[in-house]
Amino acid sequence: MSEHQNSEVITKEKIDKAINLLKEQKPKEREDVSDRDAVRKMRRYIEKLTSDKYGYSYDEVSEMLKDLGINLTGGRIKYLIGELKKSSRRHHKAEPSEDNSTSSSHVTENQQAVLASSEASESDGKSTLGKSKKQLLAVEAATT
Repeated sequence: MSEHQNSEVITKEKIDKAINLLKEQKPKEREDVSDRDAVRKMRRYIEKLTSDKYGYSYDEVSEMLKDLGINLTGGRIKYLIGELKKSSRRHHKAEPSEDNSTSSSHVTENQQAVLASSEASESDGKSTLGKSKKQLLAVEAATT
């Protein structure tokens, strides 16, 4: 209770300022990262060195890193690179299915637009028999 006696009154204005201050904060840079994060950051360079063109083994890359105080075995580096490749493959496979859903929703929007325009024409009292056939053909063409 003595804590509250020494503090100032907290106004709504102070809370709003505090919220804005807290929102603006960026994540802190960590000094230590996990082995997975370290390999993820070095991935392209490791893959370059272990490519056929450069011909280094994962154990040789491990030795290079050991001199810098990064103690990962060649087997661990190889495993983590493989895991990163798997996760990026899964991510790339998920994207095309999202594209399919957006294209099918695009067709649905076209169909709705065609139906809306034909309904509008009918409400005007104009003959829509010729237009409706054209519109139906357009919808069929868009869906195939």
